[in-house]
Amino acid sequence: MQHGPRSILPEGGKARRVYLQLRADILSGGRGPDSRLPGEERMARDFGVSRVTIRRALDALSADGLVERRAGSGTRVRRGVEPRRMGANVTTLIPQIVAMGQHSARLLSFSYDVPPAPVSRAMGVAENVRMQRAVRVRLAEDTPFSHLTTYVPEDIASNYSEADLASMPLYQLLERSGVAVAAAQQSVTATLAAPDVADALGVATGSALLSLRRVVRDDGGRAVEYLAALYRPDRFQLEMDLARVGEGAARHWQPVVGAPGEGA
Repeated sequence: MQHGPRSILPEGGKARRVYLQLRADILSGGRGPDSRLPGEERMARDFGVSRVTIRRALDALSADGLVERRAGSGTRVRRGVEPRRMGANVTTLIPQIVAMGQHSARLLSFSYDVPPAPVSRAMGVAENVRMQRAVRVRLAEDTPFSHLTTYVPEDIASNYSEADLASMPLYQLLERSGVAVAAAQQSVTATLAAPDVADALGVATGSALLSLRRVVRDDGGRAVEYLAALYRPDRFQLEMDLARVGEGAARHWQPVVGAPGEGA
């Protein structure tokens, strides 16, 4: 039986914590199909929360199609349901940047503005230089998983329109404008969802999000895009393949460049 992915995390930090932990247990196989979850009172003691909090988390899991709740028989894990999670392997970054653009996106805003000073500095331009700014939400299976704010130099962005960006991936538009994407630098951290971002992603305000900042450069080294991306951690993950290399005390983990990864 297929169940559509839900888009709203439970309200309250404690309920979200319980929900995410139980969800991870289910998707990792720690709680198998048809297995019965402990009763609400037992889980409330185990997690150190109230039964109301447990009910909120279980209601969210039920809405997510992961568990089935029946009066008198408790809560059981459903069979054959695994909500899709987008993934990007950081060792094969550029091909996956392009592939990511193939997922449907909703354009929220399109304008020409002077970007914040940190963006100008990251792109190596004067702080009074205008750029094209766009805000989009990317979806997979009709569920939002990322909130994207992009800045593109005005001379490049003048080659496409708001309608173009609403209907085509940005990287196709960059290539159509004669840009050869060659490299990118990025940093990853965590943040909390502001009200507007939370509304766009279908999560509660203050929910934890994966925050990614990326500067993309062409084959001449020019910065052609600045991306500020926010991802739902229940719908997206960054991956890296590692190999154990070296000898003796110098033995260490090293990224496997070009390792295969799940398409983003």
